[in-house]
Amino acid sequence: MKHKLLFIALAACAMQTQAQQVLSLDSCRAMALRNNKSLSASRLQLDMAQYTSKATKTKYLPHVSAVGGYELTSRPISLLSKSQKAGLSNAGTNVTGAMHDDIANALGSLAQQGILTPDQATSLGGMFSQVGSKIGEAVNHVGQKFVDALNTNTRQMYAVSVTVTQPLYMGGAITAANKMAQIGEEMAQNNINSSTQQTLHSIDQAYWTVVSVKHKKRLAESYLGVVKKLDDDVKKMIKEGVATRADGLKVDVRVNEAEMQLTQADNGLALSKMLLCQLCGIDVDSEITLADEDAENLAAMASDETVDREVAMENRPELKMLQNSVDLSRQATKLVRAAYMPQVLMMGGYLATNPNVYNGFERKLSGVWNVGVMVRVPLWNWMEGTYKVRASKIATSMVELERDDIREKIELQVSQSQFKVKEANRRLAMATKNVENAEENLRCANLGFKEGVLQTTDVMAAQTAWMQAQSQKIDAEVDVKLSQVNLKKALGVLQ
Repeated sequence: MKHKLLFIALAACAMQTQAQQVLSLDSCRAMALRNNKSLSASRLQLDMAQYTSKATKTKYLPHVSAVGGYELTSRPISLLSKSQKAGLSNAGTNVTGAMHDDIANALGSLAQQGILTPDQATSLGGMFSQVGSKIGEAVNHVGQKFVDALNTNTRQMYAVSVTVTQPLYMGGAITAANKMAQIGEEMAQNNINSSTQQTLHSIDQAYWTVVSVKHKKRLAESYLGVVKKLDDDVKKMIKEGVATRADGLKVDVRVNEAEMQLTQADNGLALSKMLLCQLCGIDVDSEITLADEDAENLAAMASDETVDREVAMENRPELKMLQNSVDLSRQATKLVRAAYMPQVLMMGGYLATNPNVYNGFERKLSGVWNVGVMVRVPLWNWMEGTYKVRASKIATSMVELERDDIREKIELQVSQSQFKVKEANRRLAMATKNVENAEENLRCANLGFKEGVLQTTDVMAAQTAWMQAQSQKIDAEVDVKLSQVNLKKALGVLQ
């Protein structure tokens, strides 16, 4: 039965061990870089900038467009006016009518002169009237045929056109736009680097915070054990009459304080692990164990070598992004100026219509090709372009001032970070020495208490000093780690 219980206990421990994830600093970094939302958004911005750059390059190439349409009108297009149509349709009647009147007058005059008899004049007039009527009908028919031939039949119209445009000179606008797109792509990449640096910095801080709190929890457990040992000794001494009840109460208070410190350490560890899990992109309730939790010494003293500030100037993504902003502003000025420069485009195309306007409105889809050059030259705009260019240059100057200000702040940040590394090293050296002294002081206090030379308060004071020395050493070790991280971030080389 005992063997079965032992096997079950071992199996449970194994399952619990497997359930907990052991994470190193590198694994936490990898998960954070993979799951960070802002970093993913920065990568999408880079993709967008790349596509924008590709789209802008197409401005150099010819553009082809096609247009088609259908139109129904209430009346067709007329090449003749209503009076012209009426004149052509009745041309024969009008002409023969006038001739008939002239011939009748002439025959009447001949009859009055006695050259023709009235019967002859009447007979000839009737004959000419018949002939004129035939001629008039024939001419009317020809006129109507002409009117019909000029009928366009354009109530229903179809049109199809294909146009090709090729920019030849746009005042430098296309070149400026392409450079702006390239700069935007560089800015997006620098933004990724900035987000990466910030993510790694946050992960490092959260990781070492968890390790620090874990060590302080273990220290609180050790301190509680030491205080409880003293409490047991004092209780025995009270029974023996060597110690007083007041001594026992003092130790009880100290035990309660130690238990509260342990509780605070537990809560702090849980909260710090939640933050680390959130930054890593895993469930905040996940059971995790860090690889450095059980390390005896968290950090050794860092190097105090002087760093070159130019490294920060070359690597800080924030400074690179500001330089990108300056370059963008300069190209924007060129783009503004280009709007008020001459522009030259070459155009060509093909236009087809039905009815065919190029062949007597023939009911057939047909057309013509065309090619030409368009030149646009701004002549006067009331100094609008000059004012806009000046405003754009002022915007560039403002960005340059911001860049120079950030450069000075980065130099200060590097100097401060280097100073904090040196300060953390000194604190670690002093804290290590203080731990040695506190341990020796506690040993001597316990020995003196056993021999009856020292009081309970002396032992408790030694225990408190030991606790504070150990806690300060943990803080100093973590400060060394974090100061190194801060220095690398200030230099822009946090990887």
